Amino acid sequence: MRFVLELLALTCFGLWAWAAVPAPLRYVSVVAVPLAVAALWGVFATPDDASRSGGTVIATPGPLRFLLELVVFFGSAAALYAAGYHGLAVILAGALIVYHLLSWDRVLWLLRH
Repeated sequence: MRFVLELLALTCFGLWAWAAVPAPLRYVSVVAVPLAVAALWGVFATPDDASRSGGTVIATPGPLRFLLELVVFFGSAAALYAAGYHGLAVILAGALIVYHLLSWDRVLWLLRH
């Protein structure tokens, strides 16, 4: 489920880039924005995180990683809203809340590391 939400987040940032950037740069931004988000997502990780390979490029404390995850996930809902998909953005935000409530054990692990 988490992987699907990550892919969906990157898609939402791409939709936002398509809607927000003028035509000449639209094609570049629709690729560049999700790639930038994915790079941040992949570089900053908490060592030994079971939801990832356990490895990291830049070791990040768990609470900071959790904040980054909240920014990316809920930022994708905000991006979807800004792109004009209001109903879908609200549904996504609700699904993200449910996901984080159901993954409370991982959230607590991150906050402790």
